[in-house]
Amino acid sequence: MSALVPNLRDLHGIAIDGGVVAPGRLLRSAAPAEGDMVPPGLVWPPVTVVDLRSATESEADHPLAAYAVIHHLPLLGALEPGAARASDLTGLYRHLVESAGPMLVEVMRAIASAPGPALVHCAAGKDRTGISVALALRLGGASVDDIVDDYLETARHRDAIDARLAQQAGHDHRSTLPASFFETRPEAVLAAMEPWESHPGGVAGWFAEVGGTEADIAGLRAHLLAGDPA
Repeated sequence: MSALVPNLRDLHGIAIDGGVVAPGRLLRSAAPAEGDMVPPGLVWPPVTVVDLRSATESEADHPLAAYAVIHHLPLLGALEPGAARASDLTGLYRHLVESAGPMLVEVMRAIASAPGPALVHCAAGKDRTGISVALALRLGGASVDDIVDDYLETARHRDAIDARLAQQAGHDHRSTLPASFFETRPEAVLAAMEPWESHPGGVAGWFAEVGGTEADIAGLRAHLLAGDPA
């Protein structure tokens, strides 16, 4: 029996510089599967997919490869080999942002270059996806409060996420993780944003420091503000 894509949502309507995120420009979700359904009215399928999963979590052929250009950008691969594992979600998010800056630039470029709907996903659509979407929205000019509100929306989808993860490669690894890793707490996403917010140049200054450009930001904002591609 087909299921809805877990934790799927269109981020349209969030206020950014120049207006609001247009429908069908930026989607986020847990890992999709072949045959998944989507809610009525949602622009689907995406034409660009940013898959943030590691190789051990991914299938040989992405289920949306027939419809979209797939960008495999495994964020956890940017963590320093041998570094001590974070003991809680806040530490994980901060460590990931500190380690994966250049790869996050590539995520932003993939979103900005999409000629239509761009889907960002990892396994649960909470952590790696949450950080990536937070950066895209913040660079677009969204408020911290709106970003936190979107992040917390994931908590409503916990059961569907758990059901999907149980079907995915590498799911046994979850039993070795701290319980806090499965929570959805505002302090975690705020910790991810702290390096951007505390940078002397703000989020744009941080983005430039890790390799991004003003043209990247302009392209990202143009994509988010574009009209409905459907």
